[in-house]
Amino acid sequence: MTREYLKKATLTSESDASETQAIVRSILEEIQAGGDTAALKYAEKFDKYSGNVLLTEEEIQEAIALVPEKLKRDIEFSHANVKRFAEAQKATVADFEVEVVPGLIAGQKAIPVKAAGCYVPGGRYSHIASAIMTVTTAKVAGCEHIVACSPPRPDVGIAPPIVYAAHVCGADKIMAMGGVQGVAAMTYGLFGLPEANILVGPGNQFVAEAKRILFGRVGIDMIAGPTDSLILADSSADAEIVAVDLVGQAEHGYNSPVWWGTDDRALAEEVMRLVPGLINDLPEVNRDNATAAWRDYAEVIVCADREEMAACSDEYAPEHLTVMAEDLDWWLDRLSCYGSLFLGEETTVAFGDKASGTNHVLPTSGAASYTGGLSVHKYMKIVTWQRSTRDGSKPVAEATARISRLEGMEGHARTADIRLKKFFPDEVFDLTADG
Repeated sequence: MTREYLKKATLTSESDASETQAIVRSILEEIQAGGDTAALKYAEKFDKYSGNVLLTEEEIQEAIALVPEKLKRDIEFSHANVKRFAEAQKATVADFEVEVVPGLIAGQKAIPVKAAGCYVPGGRYSHIASAIMTVTTAKVAGCEHIVACSPPRPDVGIAPPIVYAAHVCGADKIMAMGGVQGVAAMTYGLFGLPEANILVGPGNQFVAEAKRILFGRVGIDMIAGPTDSLILADSSADAEIVAVDLVGQAEHGYNSPVWWGTDDRALAEEVMRLVPGLINDLPEVNRDNATAAWRDYAEVIVCADREEMAACSDEYAPEHLTVMAEDLDWWLDRLSCYGSLFLGEETTVAFGDKASGTNHVLPTSGAASYTGGLSVHKYMKIVTWQRSTRDGSKPVAEATARISRLEGMEGHARTADIRLKKFFPDEVFDLTADG
């Protein structure tokens, strides 16, 4: 099979992160040592904000009063959809027990983590949907304490719609602090907060690096890079819709890859003709990102047939994957590496990003080849337990003793020996490694 690249990326999203890593590590160490005072120092430096860190109920209600009623209804609609989908996800995980051998019962329990820290970006764009996606899933999972953390605007505070979304979705505390200092505050349990067990939510390269460094001390949803998207389309697709969708994803950031593959060269050429004009028609703040992303990171691939298109997609393992082609069931069955899949022109990535119910915190940079996105499952520990009768323990103890000795772990073997001796004093067992 052959692939023809009508457009090839000149840059990749991978870059030398050593400088970012050094900066973030230094900030984390200083805040860990200096606590609240150090965090406030960085908030003053980077956020240019000196108001309350933890919003009071009065401040929350004041912010809510500033949100237009129509926007409130939209936020509530999105929250209801995300909640409904999250509840369905949670229902797929059940506690169970099974008798492994007669008398030995083992089981599974799904236990939510106690404290979740949800980071909600609030810089160039107010990520209202990120508050909905992260807080709602933590609430449905059953976390006891949920912090929504978002960068305040200088001398203003958190954008009121973010405050409303976090409040409606069930945040226990809303923290006006951004960047590394916000992540550190949740991790170290500053300002009277419980120490977070898990950190979730998107952010800039400094937030992502802070989560990467802290992983192990806390759980994280994933190590995220720039958002990326791939569209697959055949001759039945609408070129204008394909082009608009590509541009819509390119506006995320200057280094956000947008790729698309087709088996129709004429369609590919028409989409490439349309994209520049659609980018130029964007508002300036969006246009700059989309221009750079399309120029430096976009790729257009002409494939021989749909099987090659699917194989190409699985190699890219995109965060977002859209299919505009005939026989959508074939694509659903065939494709295997993506963060979230959008089938047909009747849906689009923006639906999933904002309001349709599936989560928009998704694996980037090819991570979809081994993991999925944020869900209630990320907040839940799947743990196991067992109990046994004495008769049930007998064959397990014998096997354990022999395997342990074969591995050279005599201490392990003796924990089995002593039980056999106590429970079955009149029996003789061959527990040697060569048995």
